[in-house]
This record gives sequence, C-alpha cells and structure tokens, in this order.
Amino acid sequence: MKNILKTLICSLIIMLFCRCKNSTIYKEEKPNILFILVDDQRNDVISSAGHPIVKTPTIDQLAKNGTVFTNAFVTTPICAASRASILTGLYESKHNYTFGKKPLKKEFITNSYPYLLKKSGYVTGFTGKFGVNIEIQDSMLTEMFDYFKPSLKNAAYFETMSDGTLKHSDEIRGDEAVEFIKNQTSKKPFCLSISFNSVHAVDKNLSPGIGHYPYPESVAKMYENIEMPKPKLSDPKIYDNHPDFLKNSLNRERYFWRWDTEEKYQTNMRAYFRMISGYDNIMNRVISTLKEKGLDKNTVIIYSADNGYYMGNRGFAGKWTHYDESLRVPLIIYDPRIPNKNSVKTSDKVALNIDIPATILDIAGISTPQRYQGKSLLPILNNDKIKAWRDNFLIEHRMEYDKLPKYVGIHEQRYVYVNYYEQNPPYEYLHDLQKDPDQLENLKSNPNYSKVLQNMRSKCDSLEYNMKNN
Repeated sequence: MKNILKTLICSLIIMLFCRCKNSTIYKEEKPNILFILVDDQRNDVISSAGHPIVKTPTIDQLAKNGTVFTNAFVTTPICAASRASILTGLYESKHNYTFGKKPLKKEFITNSYPYLLKKSGYVTGFTGKFGVNIEIQDSMLTEMFDYFKPSLKNAAYFETMSDGTLKHSDEIRGDEAVEFIKNQTSKKPFCLSISFNSVHAVDKNLSPGIGHYPYPESVAKMYENIEMPKPKLSDPKIYDNHPDFLKNSLNRERYFWRWDTEEKYQTNMRAYFRMISGYDNIMNRVISTLKEKGLDKNTVIIYSADNGYYMGNRGFAGKWTHYDESLRVPLIIYDPRIPNKNSVKTSDKVALNIDIPATILDIAGISTPQRYQGKSLLPILNNDKIKAWRDNFLIEHRMEYDKLPKYVGIHEQRYVYVNYYEQNPPYEYLHDLQKDPDQLENLKSNPNYSKVLQNMRSKCDSLEYNMKNN
C-alpha cells in the first residue's frame, strides 16, 4: 500500500511539473525583453495619463495591462547623461558622462545591461539613438550587441533610402525592430532596445507648417483642426520671478525658437503630438510582430523617456532645470507572465531611470552588479511585500555650458532642495510640494522653513558624497 501511494504521489508531481513547464509562467523559461525609450517627453503627455488631446492607443493598452509608475523621474534631465545612467545604473556624478566629457569608461560598460545580458546568453539588439560615446567603442559595441543599428548622426529625421526616397527615422526604427524579431529563430531569449529620436526637436524649421518636430506622413492630418490650449504656468509673472541666470539660460533662448508666438506654438504643438502618435503607431507594429511570432506571452515590455520637457511652461523650452517638468517621465512595465489578478496597476513609489537596468537584469534572472545605484522594480510588479523603499533621490546637472547652470539637489516626496552651486553667490531653491505642487515659491529665505532648509542641505551633501564615493 505504501509503495502504491508513493507511486501515485510521484506521478502527480511529474504531471504538475509538466503542466507548469508548458505554461507561460514557467519560471525557468527566460523571458524576452523589449525596452522602448523615447526622447524629450514628460509623464503627462499620454492619453492614458489624462492628456485631453494627444492620442496614444498603444501606450494606453500597455498601461491598461501593465504597471504605471506615477512617480517616475530621471536623475539628470539631459539625454547624454540620462542615457548613460540607463545603461549603467549610475548617477551622473558616478559615471561622469555628459556632453563634452570623455567617453564613458569601459569599467561601467562591462556592467551595463546589454553587456551582461549578452554574456549570459541573451541575443541583444539595439536600434535608434544610442546617444553615448564609450571607450574603445567598436569592440565594446560588439560585446554589447548582436544587432546594432544606430540612427544616422546629424540626420534631421528623414533618412535617404537606397532607392533615393526619404523615410522618417522612427519608421526605420520600426523596420529594424520587426526585422530583429522575425529573425529570432533560436531558443535563446532576446532583449531588443528601441530608442526613438522622437520627440526631440530639430533646431531649425524644415518647412512652413512643420516647425521643429518633423512627423511621419502617416500622421500628417492628426490634430489639424484642434486649437492647442495655452501651456500651464504661462503667466509671464512666473518667468519674471526667476533669477537672471535662469532667465538668460538656454531654456529661455529656445523658447523664442519654438513657443513665443501663437503661430509657432500652434504649429509646434500639433507637430509634437503628431510625432508622439507616430511612434505609438510604430510601437503597435512591433508588438503585433511579437504576437505573429508567438512571442508576446513571454516578452516583458518597458516604456519610458530620457527626460521631461517644457512646452512653453514657465516661459521655457527644453529641459535641464530642477523643476518637475524636466525630471518627470513616463514609465510603464508590462509583464504578461504575471496573472492579471496579481498585477499592480499603478505604483506611486519613486522610480528612477537608474532603476531600469537593474529591473531588466532582474527580469532576466541575472544578478545586479553591486555598484548599481538603482533598484529593481520587479518586486513592485510582483506585488511583493517591500520593507523599505527610497524616500529621496539626488538630482543633478553637471554639463559644462555657460547657458546651462549646474546644480545639485535632493528630491523628496514633500520637499525639493537644489543648489545652483556655480553662481556667485550660490543660489538655492527650496520647494514645499505639499503646499505648492507647481513649485512657484522659493522658500529658501522663509524663516518658517529654516530648519527644513538646514536639514535638506545636510541630506543633499550626504547623498551626493555617497553617490560619488560608493
């Protein structure tokens, strides 16, 4: 009787094992990863985030089925430094890369997510704007990627094809992503990174009616008869309340390129939204290819941006500052392996761009390098019990450029402190987000906040030291 019972139990275990192995959530099956990064897009310029005009049905579907991080930020709001942080999991003050700096060091690249994925058996692909110069670039790129198709440098969105026709660079990224996915015939898992040039502006008008945001022909009629509302915080008094070094910054200079007249504003806003809807269409094409190949049930999709963006807000253009318009980005992660009943639809925990590589590696079952300063977001997706999570993070901008003032600061749930340390004397900001979510008032000289100011200064100094030296 005991032997019969043992045989029945063993048979049951084998049967359950086989069923689990054939299911889409079998844990030993390595998932594929699709990482989509866009350029210059704030968190709220998505229809599922409540934007009243822009249409983003593909992103909306990811948001519906995945996890939306409502407090996602970059640590440095400029593409070169942010992209280096996304590769390496490090703050700018640690990897020390931005425009005008020496190439990103090999020691950081060998800890990057594509390098470690490829070393662990993943097929790695990249298409689009790489945006980072790295040491011994040719050999390191070969060690990072099996498939590498960067955007043409200095291309103004439309690239010349072999037959002489012009094609929008985002559509080319779509072609290359589809090609990569269709070529996945082995049993190896893959990670494909798509880095759209959109929604980055060009620095001169291409032709009347297009403005600074050249969009694909497929979306040329969208938003045609819609009157674009004035930007939030457009009262001239808001701009006037800034110190001279911000009034005379590149943020203001480029405002006169794009947003200072009603004609420019209407043209550029329509074009900007068309570009967003354009890459959303391409995302749909790529995701549809995953489904056609039967890969959609085991492919985790991550969508984010490299920094926020001003669209006339505060009388500014660009990004680069300490305000939330510069720092906030969209972040959505869709993991089809997580049962819908167990998924977390939204999370208000602070997520950073430096968390993305740690999350990618964790999804792939690869140990996160000790030197990473970001955290995996996978426990949040899995609805695990998390004992502690960050309650602040460093914000910084170190680029050497006379019209982009450097700063370092600390961002908390309630308070934001920043020090523009190269001004003479240094210029500090203190914001109380609970009482002033638009960051219109500088409380640095308010005696009621003197203790808060001292505390935030101390925290900032300590965090900056730790991030540089640990």
